[in-house]
Amino acid sequence: MRVVIAGAGSVGRSIARELIRNGHQLLLIDRDADGERVAKVPDAAWLQADACELSALTEAGVADCDVVVAATGDDKANLVVSLLAKTEFGVPRTVARVNNPKNEWMFDEAWGVDVAVSTPRLMTALIEEAVSVGDLVRIFEFQQGHAAMVEMTLPEGSPYAGARVGDIAFPADTVLTGIIRGGHPIAPSRDDALEPLDELLFITTVDGEADLESMLSPGTRQKRQLDD
Repeated sequence: MRVVIAGAGSVGRSIARELIRNGHQLLLIDRDADGERVAKVPDAAWLQADACELSALTEAGVADCDVVVAATGDDKANLVVSLLAKTEFGVPRTVARVNNPKNEWMFDEAWGVDVAVSTPRLMTALIEEAVSVGDLVRIFEFQQGHAAMVEMTLPEGSPYAGARVGDIAFPADTVLTGIIRGGHPIAPSRDDALEPLDELLFITTVDGEADLESMLSPGTRQKRQLDD
């Protein structure tokens, strides 16, 4: 897979190293691609240019790449790179970094973004996941499909503790994709039973999150605003 990454700061370089280790072909675009930066990821191709310029993306061969990652520290730049990659070059997949959570609403298909990654939201989700039982935590949102990956640690008092997966009628457009039990992942089958304190991973619609939480963990507590 050929990947072009716009922005060679610490985030862009880290992504590049991981993808190179996985056998992918990388090109990094950065205005400050000096010798010191290039030396930190020597196995990648480099282009010293402004990734928001159409000419730079053309020189980088974006039309022939599989994925463009907009990983700069500037949300405006990441939106411009994503839009140009999608509309001018027809890149199959774009991934954009969200630096300010207040800007998340712009990172959608209208701006050419297939997947938006918000570091603050991910960190918040991981913190909540580590300390909460019975609360639904959004891990990741898929922009194009208006769906999300969510997680819940099943509380001991859940009416579905002990229930067989095949007998549970989950809300519409909701799929149980994984169970983590005792630190081990399980691909759920219809015959698997849910156990208290199982970590359950779902793909669901954003609108269906509250229904899923109420179903698996009913109670009188005040529900969190999942979109905040």
